[in-house]
Amino acid sequence: MATTAGVYRNGNYSRNSLSTNNNKVEKPLSVNSNPKNSLKSKSLPGSGLRKSAPPSLGAAKDDTGVPGRVRVAVRLRPRNEEEMVADADFADCVELQPEVKRLKLRKNNWDSDTYEFDEVLTEFASQKRVYEVVAKPVVESVMDGYNGTVMAYGQTGTGKTYTLGRLGEEDTAARGIMVRAMEDILADVSLETDSVSVSYLQLYMETIQDLLDSTNDNISIVEDPKSGDVSLPGASLVEIRNQQSFVELLRIGEAHRFAANTKLNTESSRSHAILMVHVKRSVKGRDSILSSENGNNSHMAKGLKPPIVRKGKLVVVDLAGSERIDKSGSEGHTLEEAKSINLSLSALGKCINALAENSAHIPIRDSKLTRLLRDSFGGTARTSLVITIGPSPRHRGETASTIMFGQRAMKVENMLKLKEEFDYKSLSRRLDIQLEKLIAEHEKQQKAFENEIERVATEAKHQILESERNHAVELEKERLNYQKEYMESIKKLEEKWMMNQQKHAGGENAAGLKDESSNWISNGEDSRVANMEELSEMKKKLQKETLLRKAAEEEVNKLKSQLAELKKSEASAKSDISKLQKMLEDEACQKEKLEGEITVLQSQLLQISFEADETARRIDNGGSENVPGSLDSLLSQARQPQTNDLGNGEKSSIAKLFEQVGLQRILSLLEVEDVDVRIHAVKVVANLAAEETNQKKIVEAGGLKSLLMLLRSSEDETIHRVAAGAIANLAMNETNQELIMSQGGIRLLSMTAGGAEDPQTLRMVAGAIANLCGNDKLQMKLRGEGGIKALLGMVRCRHPDVLAQVARGIANFAKCESRASTQGTKNGRSLLIEDGVLPWMVQNANNEASPIRRHIELALCHLAQHEVNAKDMISGGALWELEGFQLCSCRSFVVYGYAWVCALDLVLIS
Repeated sequence: MATTAGVYRNGNYSRNSLSTNNNKVEKPLSVNSNPKNSLKSKSLPGSGLRKSAPPSLGAAKDDTGVPGRVRVAVRLRPRNEEEMVADADFADCVELQPEVKRLKLRKNNWDSDTYEFDEVLTEFASQKRVYEVVAKPVVESVMDGYNGTVMAYGQTGTGKTYTLGRLGEEDTAARGIMVRAMEDILADVSLETDSVSVSYLQLYMETIQDLLDSTNDNISIVEDPKSGDVSLPGASLVEIRNQQSFVELLRIGEAHRFAANTKLNTESSRSHAILMVHVKRSVKGRDSILSSENGNNSHMAKGLKPPIVRKGKLVVVDLAGSERIDKSGSEGHTLEEAKSINLSLSALGKCINALAENSAHIPIRDSKLTRLLRDSFGGTARTSLVITIGPSPRHRGETASTIMFGQRAMKVENMLKLKEEFDYKSLSRRLDIQLEKLIAEHEKQQKAFENEIERVATEAKHQILESERNHAVELEKERLNYQKEYMESIKKLEEKWMMNQQKHAGGENAAGLKDESSNWISNGEDSRVANMEELSEMKKKLQKETLLRKAAEEEVNKLKSQLAELKKSEASAKSDISKLQKMLEDEACQKEKLEGEITVLQSQLLQISFEADETARRIDNGGSENVPGSLDSLLSQARQPQTNDLGNGEKSSIAKLFEQVGLQRILSLLEVEDVDVRIHAVKVVANLAAEETNQKKIVEAGGLKSLLMLLRSSEDETIHRVAAGAIANLAMNETNQELIMSQGGIRLLSMTAGGAEDPQTLRMVAGAIANLCGNDKLQMKLRGEGGIKALLGMVRCRHPDVLAQVARGIANFAKCESRASTQGTKNGRSLLIEDGVLPWMVQNANNEASPIRRHIELALCHLAQHEVNAKDMISGGALWELEGFQLCSCRSFVVYGYAWVCALDLVLIS
């Protein structure tokens, strides 16, 4: 393994180390440090960038505009022992300005050339910082389904192999990019559903050799004529289950790699090492969309949603160092190796030049190295390049060549594409289970329905029979009673009539007796009176009988009406039975229809399984035959809704979605019950809010109220994080800041900060509050509603990004206070000091993260301008921090001078 030999100037550097302080990590400040921000949206205001940062000088920092641009970082190696002796009287030919990401290459003592890169890493940068700046964004993109490349380029002996392939078995802080990348990958995948496999190769003398199998020394390159993807079918592919096995593979590969001793490096790599990591992940929480124009078959379309598998490939390339023969002293076989290395690097440089100049012809086939890196430059991979240089003025020419290589590489743009496939085997298993469940459920429902129909029919029949029987019995009883009473009444009337006839006959016979005439008259009168009484009594009885007859007739009519109602009930029951019979017939038809659909599903399942197995066999055999037409059509239907040319960037997709769907409809999705839909909707709103032209439309359409409502009502951490980021975007506008405060936004942000644990969520909340702190009109209200206390409470996270945003908010607040005091609109001690912020600022004034340190310096300088704060700052130790600013050589001259004047003011006041 090629390592950099030498020592630090302070005597602490050993041959196997490039950093004296491996425990200090400085979080990268580039916008592209988070691949999700760079690939899918503009960076949010809470990303750690200061408003006061100088504008970029070129395309080097325009990551948001060109997501696929090759990012380039430069790393300076410290002087080695030989250089410290030979160049003791000469200054370094390189001067780094990491704060503004610039590099100066001295021509002489009076003139120098200035270059700008995405990151500038000094000789004191730790291995962990190098990984986070250069490789971590690429690794995260690979985990999201994109191809990624990390490559080191530079003169031999400048630390390329140390940067990439250092194992760090004795000192874990010295681990290189390969080991750290695999740690992050294994920590993020699930070994039950995902897989990680590794190939380790070297390109030696234009021959590709397998470092994991020394007998496999002539591997051919195969290119897919359709997609242009490059593969190495003869290379060993080892599945990785844990970090220990991966380190063991690296150790085996390094033992087989060619190295030689030259004047420039004791262990100079004589081949290009290429590590390929293949990551296959199952996408959870998302289904592919198979559109169906027929609404009746929507449930069939849902059943045919296959699981999505994302495949990402990480390529880590440790290029052999470029060298001059007269300086390296190569001869014999080593000379031939040097010629081969320089030829391949020259071919790579020509390709990059052609891509940077948008040439019509790219000489990809001039070298196997350029063929292997076809996807890394001008392809679909996300590429990050670290160029390594030395400080010695003796090698200024090689250093200048390396810098120009990096400058040209920064002009290359790649078209990032997501790699997704469908897992048809999982779909087949899922459809089998679903089919069995559907059949069992249908049979169960059918049996229950038949039982219910039979039960209802039996109950209705019993009720009808019981009603008819009761009606017949009651009718017969009433008829017999009425007939009996009627006959008795007739019989009584006949008897009385016969008695009256007999009495009248006896009275007429006695009329002939003349001698008893007086008695006859009196008896006749008595008889007449008796007859009249009987007649009246007869009339009363007749009336009573008439009333009884009417009552009997009414009872008969009542019974007839009841009989009619029973007949109606019987007709209704018969109608219900006919409806149930019709429903039973419809159910039978539906059953036949379902059985037909099940048959179609079974045939489609068999067809898909057959075609998937056939495709898998062809892929395993390395063939390039066409997949059967039916499978192609199915895949095209499945991919059609989601293949919106990811290479054109998420920005165009969001703009197109905004035009087609409309803002009101997007905002309405923020109130749906489905959590996944709300998450996607709030992400779209956050992306739209990153554009200044969309912010006014979002606020006018009620988007700000919806975002604040999500913070109040939702309990999902992802929604809180993205909603806070969107509010932070809107808070960049002064008008929106007043609206946020008037609608209780600072209280909601404070509540979110109090309940959040995720550093990214806290970073977004802190960024939003920091933006609000920069408004002079909102100072008292922001403090009164707990904004300063919320910022101070978020320091519990200790994450550098969160602390940087807290420090930025404090600096903004202190600046507004200082301006108000100067204008005479504010008197008295600083509100920051009253809320207890000063001890934290003093404690973190020398924080190793430069954003935190710079913002705290600005805040202390603003506080020190007013004598009302002097006593608190002196007693709190802020004076010593202001005086100590002059001791750090990497601070800007302006901040140092300002701080020193403020320190003198405090001394005079005290």
